[in-house]
Amino acid sequence: MLGKMRGTLLAAAAAGAVGGTAAAPLTLQDYLALSGPAPTRHVAYGAAPSQFAELFVPAGAGPFPLAVVIHGGCWTSEFGGITQMRNLAGALAAQGVAVWNVEYRRYDEDGGGYPGMYHDVASALDRLRALAGEHRLDLARVVLLGHSAGGHLAQWAAARARLPRSSPLFAADPLPVPVVISLGGLADLRHEQALIKSSCERDMAQLAGVASAARPDIFSDTSPAELLPSGVHTVLIHGEHDAVSPPRVGHDYARRARAAGDSAEVLLLPGGGHYDEVAATSPSWPLVEAQVRKALGLPAR
Repeated sequence: MLGKMRGTLLAAAAAGAVGGTAAAPLTLQDYLALSGPAPTRHVAYGAAPSQFAELFVPAGAGPFPLAVVIHGGCWTSEFGGITQMRNLAGALAAQGVAVWNVEYRRYDEDGGGYPGMYHDVASALDRLRALAGEHRLDLARVVLLGHSAGGHLAQWAAARARLPRSSPLFAADPLPVPVVISLGGLADLRHEQALIKSSCERDMAQLAGVASAARPDIFSDTSPAELLPSGVHTVLIHGEHDAVSPPRVGHDYARRARAAGDSAEVLLLPGGGHYDEVAATSPSWPLVEAQVRKALGLPAR
């Protein structure tokens, strides 16, 4: 979202207007302008300003399948996130899918980074057990949906059962999630350090902490690729023209997951960039929506 993101995507915007005959991929500015309906409920899971999530409950009696949405933003508070994700949350809620839209402390917020950012995502996910009965949420039908940096956190959250007991992030009974959908995710922290640096200007210490005698490998409990096999099916979706997290990233991760014994697939969005997959009005959205419905066992539309 910084150097490479601004340069590449603004150049694409100059090539043609979104919605035209040959629409360019959505730009960062298009993404930041996204919005959606207000949530049904705002739920704090901690005392910090960023420790909350938004619950979208569809009309009807339920029980409702659930999509847990984790926004991106290069792990920094500089960019939007939860507000923009209301766009797809509203679209999914209109189809009878409940949405848990998660906010969390980024690396540049007090208590964020390692381990706070990870604790936040885990706490938000596990809080669903306390909300399921009241709001008729079907926790047997859950999909994790993460965009960009949120793809990393969604894939990490889905693999929490594999965390080493020695990790400060270990939890004995994490909420199980059978499918995770990564939208332009950056999940392999060890092997994508150069890309994360060029795309987001992030150093690994900001995302994964620093090594110590008790924790010599900072990727052992922060990088989903190090937690394979997770027993989770992973769908890696990338825009054809995504320069922040290009399709190569998804293919590399899928190969590594399959080699470890997990199931993984890659879906390419023709004409899409890094933001099209989270805009419910984009040409890419029906392909993303179809994967969400499939993961939740809902019929195709």
